[in-house]
Amino acid sequence: MSFDQLSSIEAGGGGRSRNNGAYTDDPEFSRLSQGLMNKLFHLQGNISKLKADIGLLGTRRDNPRLRERVHATIEESTEQFKEVGEGVKKIQTWEEPTPTQKYSQQKLSREFKSALGEFQSLQRTAIEKQRASVTAAKAALDQDTSAEGHTEGEQLQLQQQEQVHLAPQDEVDFQEALITEREEEIRQIEEGVGDLNVLFQQVAQIVGEQGEQLETIESNAVNVRDDTRGADYELRSAARYQKNARSKACCLLLILAIIMAIVLLAVFLG
Repeated sequence: MSFDQLSSIEAGGGGRSRNNGAYTDDPEFSRLSQGLMNKLFHLQGNISKLKADIGLLGTRRDNPRLRERVHATIEESTEQFKEVGEGVKKIQTWEEPTPTQKYSQQKLSREFKSALGEFQSLQRTAIEKQRASVTAAKAALDQDTSAEGHTEGEQLQLQQQEQVHLAPQDEVDFQEALITEREEEIRQIEEGVGDLNVLFQQVAQIVGEQGEQLETIESNAVNVRDDTRGADYELRSAARYQKNARSKACCLLLILAIIMAIVLLAVFLG
């Protein structure tokens, strides 16, 4: 019986049920892992869309609707990554996993870290482009405000000229509101980046601890194997020694028997 088979039998009463003599994985584990894989698949779709939209930021096709879509997708994906991350942590700490469950654990953690890393890269790109847009908008607004103040200073006595500048002032207020909104979006994205960084580190720590445990188990198994081989060698050596000792004892007894026969024969003949 192999080590895996023995482990499966020992853990059969806790995490698995028996069906026609064969053990099957815990249904709860299967539902949870499959649900997480489905959510990761959905997140991959979001990442693809987000990559295309972020690529348009700062180009001629950039517009408020595009920025709103980018911000909404980032917020939605951030919350979904948090939810999936909690599920992955639960999966990684499952008690007494079977070999199949261990494979699912490794696959989920690998897919999660890959998708999260790609999403975080897009978050950073979006922040950089948003900051560049805000900086450019502030510079343009400062220039327009300066030019407007100069014109009003020269035409301060003309009521009609002041009315003409009411429209530009409304535009300035609108642009300032947009800048404030973009700065708030940047702040929210940065908060999401920080939260996901913590989550990524937690998952990586759990996976690392499991790796250390597996290495310890493997090391113990190797030590047991070496000890078993050593004990087998000692037993074989002892058996050979006993065999040789018996052979020598038999030879010694035979020699003694011959000597005794010679002595007895000499006494009898004498």
